[in-house]
Amino acid sequence: MKITRLLFTALALAVALPLSTSVAAPTPVTVTPVTAKHGMVVAAHPQAAEAGVAVLKAGGNAIDAAVATSLAVGVAEPYGSGLGGKLMLLYYEAKSGKTYVVDGMDAAGSLDVAAYAKRPVEDRSYGYGSVCVPGLGAALWTAHQKWGVKKFADDVQPAIALARAGFRILPKTRDFFEEQEKKLRRGDAELARLYLPGGQLPAENTLLANEDLARTMELYARGGRDGFYRGPTAEAIVRASQQAGGVLTLADLANYEARISEPLEMDFRGYHILSSPPPTQGPALFLTIMKALETETFDGGPLRTPANLDRIGRVWRVVSPLVSRAVGDAADSRASFEKLISADSIRDIRAKAFASKPAGVTAIFPNDNPFYESPMAATTHFLVADAAGNIVCATQSQSLHFGAGVVPPGTGVVMNDSMSNFGYVEPAGVNYVAPGKRARSTISPSIVLRDGKPVFAIGIPGAARIPTAMLQGLLDRLALNRPLVEAIGDTRVHYVPAARAGEPATFEAERSFPAADAEALRKLGWKVVLPEEAGRGRHFGGLNAIEFNADGSLTGYADPRRTNAAVGW
Repeated sequence: MKITRLLFTALALAVALPLSTSVAAPTPVTVTPVTAKHGMVVAAHPQAAEAGVAVLKAGGNAIDAAVATSLAVGVAEPYGSGLGGKLMLLYYEAKSGKTYVVDGMDAAGSLDVAAYAKRPVEDRSYGYGSVCVPGLGAALWTAHQKWGVKKFADDVQPAIALARAGFRILPKTRDFFEEQEKKLRRGDAELARLYLPGGQLPAENTLLANEDLARTMELYARGGRDGFYRGPTAEAIVRASQQAGGVLTLADLANYEARISEPLEMDFRGYHILSSPPPTQGPALFLTIMKALETETFDGGPLRTPANLDRIGRVWRVVSPLVSRAVGDAADSRASFEKLISADSIRDIRAKAFASKPAGVTAIFPNDNPFYESPMAATTHFLVADAAGNIVCATQSQSLHFGAGVVPPGTGVVMNDSMSNFGYVEPAGVNYVAPGKRARSTISPSIVLRDGKPVFAIGIPGAARIPTAMLQGLLDRLALNRPLVEAIGDTRVHYVPAARAGEPATFEAERSFPAADAEALRKLGWKVVLPEEAGRGRHFGGLNAIEFNADGSLTGYADPRRTNAAVGW
């Protein structure tokens, strides 16, 4: 096992064409930067990153490569994302200097809200009853039609070839399959047939093909959006849904459209941060916290001291319920964010956070999102940069690992369980379920500019741990001027709200967190939990980034907490 892991670590590094690497201070997780002149792809599997770079080399731009990368990730990381799930994509257009958002978040189907809300939590989180209209396919098609330069079918072809030939089972791929073995065996025959070859978990270093998915992507390549949302694929999805208690109709799929909008924006210490807008609420959380901490000195030292972590946590637990109440798929959510980061609001947040008696702690989503704190929420983040300076920064997901645990027969597509992300208790709540509504999510693709020019793009999977990972990475880099390689590789932490009033909030960290610091945080009132070894990547996802250097080169950072790889040319 150790030899195999070393071989695949070497393989993941060898697929890149490094021009230089930087020397970094020791961190618990070693991140190896890859620098290249012409283009860079950072993605969740080496074969997916290679697919994106192949499109760049063939004359495609960042959007063309993003189509190939996104779909190839869906093949090579079937538990994390794919055509059956959602996508939020930021596109920085170099010639205009403008950043666009393509919103392909999953949408509720034609449900009777009153009847559906009475369903058991289990029915809203597993099986066809939990499936939303997937948005990824529409988002890729919309982005390509607006900005791509190659034929759409050419951009899809690498993923078709990968599905047909099979993707490589890496050690951590096998780990994720093993963790979800119960779901794989739970009852959906198509899911088990595809991902339990011969009735067993796939072995490391084998290839796992999906011919059904290859054929589905061929229809998508030929027909574009309508090749997935109309015709045989849509009919197979709806037929399976209706036979098993789902709420999707052919009209739901045919009428789904990706949205093109503008990112959330915020200035921080001379930098300009762009991130995904509602219905994603992760950016509203970490950006508001950052704004409240903008004037902090962090004791002039490392971010992860007990005093600094306590101070950050105090702000976090004041801001969390404010974002929970204000941000979702609602017309006024963007304005609510602007109000949250206004000067008056920030003064009020700081006063409450740093009062001698801290503000009470409430759950981020009270009576909402039963799997919100699950460590196994399945998501992936990838980035693409081309020679012209265009950037794609995108996060895609199926909600939980292997989504709803179902594959419509003949499609090869693992379906999402995004109905689990809606609220079902408070009808007036911003995230309460409704037909056609898009459930909110913590996903947070982000691009950082200075003087109008890109500095780096960054993002991560990890459910509730996404906003706190983004917060750490951005504060390390922008407030403490720490290299990205160290910000990504250092001990990952997270804050978990108290379940009931009067109970302490929880501070989570990788086990590289010093014992003395953990004890100091306990004395400050935090419950401290260290759930996994540094780098394992089950609780704490892989923070991927691309940095844009002064000499025009690109440096990719692939967090080894997952199966990520950076490939440049």
